[in-house]
Amino acid sequence: MDTGGPIRAGLLLLACACVATGSPIGTSDINCAVGSTGEVGQVNEGYSGEVEVVRGITGGVKLVPHIFPTHLQFLELSFTPGDATATVRTTKPLDADVLAATDSTLYYSVMCDDITKYNNTRTLKINDLNDNKPIFGQKSYSASVSEIHSVDSVVLQVSAVDADSTPANNRVAYSIEPTSEDFMVTNSGAFILKRSLNYNIVQKYNFIVTAKDNGGLNDTASVLITVEDFDNMNPYFSHNVYQAFIPENQVGPFRALEPEAIKAQDGDLGINMTLTYSISSVSPDKYWTNFGVDISSGAVSVLTALDREEMASREISVSIKAAQTDDALKTAGAVVSVFVEDVNDNPPEFDRPAYFVSLLENSPFDGVVFKAALSDLDQGGFVGTLRIIPESSPFSVGSDGTVRVKNPSDLDRETTESFRFEIEAKETDPPNAVVVVEVNVTLLDENDNSPSFSSKTYEGKVFANQTVGMQLVQVKAEDPDAGVNGQIKYFIDFGNNDGFFSIEEDSGEISLARTIPLLENQILKIPLYITARDGGAISRSSSAQVNIQAPGDCKPQFLHEVYRGTVEEEREPGVLILRVDFLAVAAEIPVTLRVDSEADKFVITDGGEFSTRVKLDYDEAPHNYSVGISISDGVNSNRAVVEVQVTDVNDNSPVFASGSATASVPEDAEAGSNVTSVTATDKDSGFNGEIRYSLRGGQGRFSVDPVSGTLSVDGALDRETEAEYNLLLVAEDQGRPSRSATASLLVQVTDVNDNVPEFSQAEYRADVFETESVGTSLLTLSAADPDEEANGRVTFSIFQQSPSSEPPVFELESSSGVLRLARPLDYSEVKAYSLQVQASDGGAPSLVGNGSVVVTVRDVNNNPPEFSKEIYNVAVSESLASGASVLTLEVTDPDEGGFSNGYFLFANDTFDINKQGVVSLRNDVTLDRETKDSYMIQVVAVDQVAAGLSATARLNVSVQDYNDNAPQFPSLPDPFLIAEGEYSEVAPGDVFTIEATDADLGPNGEVTLSLLRPHPLFRFREDGTLLAVGSLDRERQETYELFVKASDGGRPQRENITAIRVSLLDVNDNRPQFSSSSYVSTVLLKEAEEGKLLLTLSASDRDAGNNSLIAYSFSAGSSPYLALNSETGAVTLTSDLADVTEDTRLELTAVAEDHGRPPLNSTARVVVNLRVANLMEGVAFLSSSYNFSLPENQAAGAPVGKVSASSGTVLYDVAYSLKTHADLFSVSPSGALVTRTELDREEQEWYILDVEAVDTRTPPTSAFAMVRVQVQDVNESPRFPSEVHRASVFSIAPYKTPVIRVEASDPDQGEASQLVYGLTEDSPHFDVEPSSGQLFVVSAAGLAGQTAAVEVEARDPRGLSATTRVEVEVKGSASSGDVVVLSINQPPNAVEKKLRAVESSLGSALGWTVSVIEVSSATRGSSESRAPRVLVEARVGFLSFDRGEVVPSEEVTEKLRSQSAAVRAELVKVFGEGLHFEVEVEVPKSPSPASSQAVVIALSVMLALSMLGMIVAVALIVRFKWTQKCPKSDKVGLVCDGKDQNSQKGQRSEEKGDKEMQPRTDRVTEDGDSHTSSL
Repeated sequence: MDTGGPIRAGLLLLACACVATGSPIGTSDINCAVGSTGEVGQVNEGYSGEVEVVRGITGGVKLVPHIFPTHLQFLELSFTPGDATATVRTTKPLDADVLAATDSTLYYSVMCDDITKYNNTRTLKINDLNDNKPIFGQKSYSASVSEIHSVDSVVLQVSAVDADSTPANNRVAYSIEPTSEDFMVTNSGAFILKRSLNYNIVQKYNFIVTAKDNGGLNDTASVLITVEDFDNMNPYFSHNVYQAFIPENQVGPFRALEPEAIKAQDGDLGINMTLTYSISSVSPDKYWTNFGVDISSGAVSVLTALDREEMASREISVSIKAAQTDDALKTAGAVVSVFVEDVNDNPPEFDRPAYFVSLLENSPFDGVVFKAALSDLDQGGFVGTLRIIPESSPFSVGSDGTVRVKNPSDLDRETTESFRFEIEAKETDPPNAVVVVEVNVTLLDENDNSPSFSSKTYEGKVFANQTVGMQLVQVKAEDPDAGVNGQIKYFIDFGNNDGFFSIEEDSGEISLARTIPLLENQILKIPLYITARDGGAISRSSSAQVNIQAPGDCKPQFLHEVYRGTVEEEREPGVLILRVDFLAVAAEIPVTLRVDSEADKFVITDGGEFSTRVKLDYDEAPHNYSVGISISDGVNSNRAVVEVQVTDVNDNSPVFASGSATASVPEDAEAGSNVTSVTATDKDSGFNGEIRYSLRGGQGRFSVDPVSGTLSVDGALDRETEAEYNLLLVAEDQGRPSRSATASLLVQVTDVNDNVPEFSQAEYRADVFETESVGTSLLTLSAADPDEEANGRVTFSIFQQSPSSEPPVFELESSSGVLRLARPLDYSEVKAYSLQVQASDGGAPSLVGNGSVVVTVRDVNNNPPEFSKEIYNVAVSESLASGASVLTLEVTDPDEGGFSNGYFLFANDTFDINKQGVVSLRNDVTLDRETKDSYMIQVVAVDQVAAGLSATARLNVSVQDYNDNAPQFPSLPDPFLIAEGEYSEVAPGDVFTIEATDADLGPNGEVTLSLLRPHPLFRFREDGTLLAVGSLDRERQETYELFVKASDGGRPQRENITAIRVSLLDVNDNRPQFSSSSYVSTVLLKEAEEGKLLLTLSASDRDAGNNSLIAYSFSAGSSPYLALNSETGAVTLTSDLADVTEDTRLELTAVAEDHGRPPLNSTARVVVNLRVANLMEGVAFLSSSYNFSLPENQAAGAPVGKVSASSGTVLYDVAYSLKTHADLFSVSPSGALVTRTELDREEQEWYILDVEAVDTRTPPTSAFAMVRVQVQDVNESPRFPSEVHRASVFSIAPYKTPVIRVEASDPDQGEASQLVYGLTEDSPHFDVEPSSGQLFVVSAAGLAGQTAAVEVEARDPRGLSATTRVEVEVKGSASSGDVVVLSINQPPNAVEKKLRAVESSLGSALGWTVSVIEVSSATRGSSESRAPRVLVEARVGFLSFDRGEVVPSEEVTEKLRSQSAAVRAELVKVFGEGLHFEVEVEVPKSPSPASSQAVVIALSVMLALSMLGMIVAVALIVRFKWTQKCPKSDKVGLVCDGKDQNSQKGQRSEEKGDKEMQPRTDRVTEDGDSHTSSL
């Protein structure tokens, strides 16, 4: 029997894979005959619902297990007996992961529940879904690992399990964040160490490990890897080199170190073993004991203070060693460069204990006296200030010690022969040491003073008992100069024409040489002019006048018979009326004057002064007096009359009849109306009794006639403003001084009806309800009238009503002004009344004032309000400002006032409505369309508060979008990653696409991305993708921080800005770089041993990861003695070098290659010196200091000297360099010093050079040597600033007139710079002063219009000289008559030194060009035996030029008179306050003391002849006139001495004789006045 048949027939192939729950997965027919096997199909896990519908059931069925009983937990059978079908459905979602053991297949069977119980077995394939994420076994992992842990070994294992059933869903991959070059994680969860750890760099690693399946589901756990330190490193200092700057006197710890305090620590930071510090060496070695170091802190101290002045170099190198306490072989070293700084501990010192100097008086300003040398052992020498003590000393001192003349005017030997002062040198730096040195300056005499007479004039007399040889008078002059400069000789210059007198040249005694014939009744006056001259090489002189009088007999006589004078009355006794003139020899024979009549009232003195004896009265006594006077000498007498007129004075005041008065005037009185008249009287006569009236007060309303005293109205009066006026009337006479009296006047103003009644208001208003009853008082009118009595009483009336009515609606009480309602009101008929009212006063005629009253009739409310619309629709922007209005609701009301008293009712928190119906946004509210875009408001309008009527409307407000939202960025990765490389606009690189959003609508929500600041390497594409468009190099910059701006399209535009970082991924594009181009090491053979570390190569690669891992090797010059570690770069010895017997240098080439693909490399030079012995540890100079010298002015390249330093071995070379004065000197590779430029000893004598020697050790050592270079003096020739000097002078210029000062300079110092001037050839026209170089005139006569040339030589004491040519243009366009002489109260030598300033000042004041041609002295009189110098004046002769033409002296004198103030102001600028001057135009000019003797003799002869002729002529003329004037005289003398101040008659003879006999000088003083005086 074939049993397989029915089975095969019963197989059901159900091929569908169902996922929905609405229909069964499969349908089959049950086979209860033989059973069946079938595959229902496949379904995704998580399915719930019907699995299979079984049909063809004839009996009962059951759901039973098939192979795996547990599978029935997912199923149940839904069957009702009798049904032909049954349904298999799920009891819970299907889970493939639970069925993973059965390949995610569900097994069950539907058994026929009959006798045979056949099974219909089924299988259902459950498709696995990725519905489980990996799960770590623990949330955190940790491990500790030593920093020497092996690379590529497992450090830690993590594990995560995914519950999904299929490999596609449960396969797990691991990753870590952040990424690390030190660790990697495998797919098995193993953490592998990829490169060596360094505890000092990283002590802990924190990772987040992620387990992720293929579907992206993941889980995370934290991983902590702790690095444990291992003691494998030496200590190290924070810095290899430290610098300390200490003062030389410091003891104790260093106050400061650069760059920071000394600090060393264990290289193994985790262990951090304690260290001990010690000093390993000090260079120079002799300073070892000066320093100490704290063993635990490393603080360096100075144990013994240093002295910088004793040190060869200011730098000391102190080597510090730090060693671990557990292993003394683990050490580190550092060098402290100690720079010893100078402390101001040495005071300055002068080169002499005191200075004694001689100086010529009147030395010029800034002239050199001497130079004080100052030294200071401290660095930089003396740095400070020099000053003279006391400051009043006429000297100054420069910063270089040069003492110069500060105030030449004080250098007057005659005032002070010597000066003693001190020079104080004070250092600028603390402790500000001060030293002083005494200076004694002795002034040498110069003939700068002219002899000075004790008096300007002397008097002598010769009487009848005269004898030859008798002494008449002695003149006395003094000259304060010393030696021959002060020895004086006297002689009579002129005036001794008849030889009457002689003078003793040494004593100045004037004696009578022969008898003088005396004349009766005459006084002979003989003026003599005496000259005193000193004995100087260029002598000086001055003159004085001696007046000799020889009197004869003379009778006293009045010059007038009648004299007239006036005197005011009431003057106190003693008033001088006049001075009478008379003739008498009063000096020899005294005369007496007396009053012969009216002697009780008048008196006269012997001098002729006629005055009152008592007070005279004009009013009570005579007005005129005739007074007799007489003169007598006891023998002779003479009489005359004085007519005296007494004049009136104002001694009486005006008097009013009454002191007060009262008057009245009506207020409407016109201007000019008389009010009253008040008069006064005065007892004086003439002007003294003539009275004028004036008025005080009255506010301008009144005036008074000045002659009659009548008071009148002058302005409008108003009683209501001012009812009365208090006036003061003043009566004043016309005397000088005037007298006055006053009277008070009260003026009363009477009333006139001139004011119209005036209502209190221009318009009155009253409101009244239309229901108001008749008789109601509405308001009260009032009016004011300022007039008095009846003129001011007011009555009221209504003269017009509008609209009119009959009878009137209102009535007005005439007296009280009360307005009342006379008829009922009706608002519907009349809403308002206008009344015209009057106010009338009681005056005659009556005056009327008008006013108005408006009466408003008020209504009653009976109409509801109405909106203009039932519904209001309005759209507003969401940007509407708080408080802004939206629209206005229009509401009307036919009642009175409309809706003006109404209000609105509404319920809304967003909008507000005011009484005017204006809808506005509340002040504290803003709109946001994104939150709410519309509002509906129900509004009720109520017309009044009490019993108001209302209306309703609806308000719809829609909110429109406004650009009020800024764009927003999504969550962005940090950083963005892109590989470094060459990108461009043509071939850009995509970095990342950013999708920004904006909540606004339309253009307001359209977002555009850009960079805030344009970047040359990045830009955005339109779709928001960030592009790289330029070359990116990670080694140049690994990360870029960019600011991205998101802008919307709204107006106004809104923006948002965020910062992003773009990090570059590495590409192997950099070669390894050695830390040095060459490595040098030195080893002593005795210290050599196999494995000894000589040096460590170090290279770095800017790339990252494997691209930066470096391997070392030798490519050339390998040596059997050396080995190189490819990983560490350590170069070690391969043996103990026993076969090396001499110093050997090994040179090799090292290669550093990275692990990139392809690899890159670089090379370095390696030098190893194998030394037999250690002779010197560093470079050193053979001498710590050198001293060289060279002459000044040598050309550049001149040899100075040679320094030498040694490195101690042939293995190292030495190079030299200059640290100071490198601009002036240079040093060659061999140590030879030469100059770079020409040196000048006068600029600087000593130079201190610091020379540094550096060897080629690694690191190099250096040493310093100090070189002192002295520049030796070479005598240099003087130099004139110009080869040719040009000047001009007038041919009339006298001897010693300055022409030009030529000065040469000498670069030498001391004696070598003292120059002497002279002419190379003698000249008859010019000479030069040896000390100053001042060229002056000897005689320029005959050179007019020519140019004379002389050659001036300046010679130093050693014989070197220089010459200059002086060309002098001699001008002849001026004559002596054009010379104007200016007398100045200044010493002549002071004026000579300021000639150019004097010329400039005079030229500025006069507006011309001024040229001074002469300066001489003039003496003013003094009664003292030795005249003060201030009385010695300088006479300055000058010419003035206008456009090259000489200005005549008269014109110059006139301008000096008109411009005297300007002239003085300009001269004060030159000589200071106290300056006085006079201008003298001499006619004729007396001979200058400096003129040649020939000119003097010629002028003297001419003068004597002229004088003789004039004397004879004058005598004849005087005799003739005197005979007419004095008929009683028998004889006539030359002069009759008369005292007359009011008449010129008695003086004419004397004046004429003086004018003819004496030279005349017209003087213009600084006040502009002219004076005539006799010389």
